[in-house]
Amino acid sequence: MIKIYCVFILVLASFVSGAEEQTEKQAITSVLDQFHQAAANANADKYLNLLSDDAVFLGTDASERWTKTQFTSFVQPYFSQGKGWLYVSRQRNISLLPVARVAFFDELLHHNKYGTCRGTGVLIKTKQGWKISQYNLSLPIPNDIATAVVESVKTYELSK
Repeated sequence: MIKIYCVFILVLASFVSGAEEQTEKQAITSVLDQFHQAAANANADKYLNLLSDDAVFLGTDASERWTKTQFTSFVQPYFSQGKGWLYVSRQRNISLLPVARVAFFDELLHHNKYGTCRGTGVLIKTKQGWKISQYNLSLPIPNDIATAVVESVKTYELSK
């Protein structure tokens, strides 16, 4: 009887942690969806509030590594004119560390100008909820054309 009780407790504990993990993943999904929607709406306050104070944003250009303060300076001129950008998540994967205070994600995105993009990053759980600590936006290049793209980038960089 004791063995059955212990097994029941273990099953219940794993169900609770599985349910908690699902709840956390839903909260993270909501943060990322709000992040993209706030950008589309040019809502700087909401957009930047979803970043942790020590956040880093990595853009598609190799020169684009911004602290939150630097990224704010980049975003404000666009958003103050009502100019935003829309990236629509087509697929998203979220991984929680066992301590459930850090999460990693990757997502395939669609953008009207850039086509398929990839966002990856890290979120941390704060007293205010999940915050994006690092976001990395990239342009995945199909292997079949990678050599041509690399040569084009090299030519561009040499011309600078």
